[in-house]
Amino acid sequence: MVIGIVSIDLYMNGNRSLKEKRQIVKSLIHRVQSRFTNVSISEVGSLDLWQKTTIGIAFVGNETRFVNSVLDQVTDFIESTGLVEMGKRELEILHY
Repeated sequence: MVIGIVSIDLYMNGNRSLKEKRQIVKSLIHRVQSRFTNVSISEVGSLDLWQKTTIGIAFVGNETRFVNSVLDQVTDFIESTGLVEMGKRELEILHY
């Protein structure tokens, strides 16, 4: 079993409030969950900052290559939405 975990810092430079940030993050999470049904995603950091957030994404599979591929697709999809600017991305692969 291979578990892939990615943490991504996202920036929303046009935001003016936490409410606006939360609407964008909620929309982004919903889009990812709708398109990638086997992926877990959540806002995990920078909760009180209105122009930045950190999301965590996890996926479980049988092969490292497949897990990497899915997480890359999710990352590319997030970037393609145009809702946020991507910052630091950290990937961790665990083997059990």
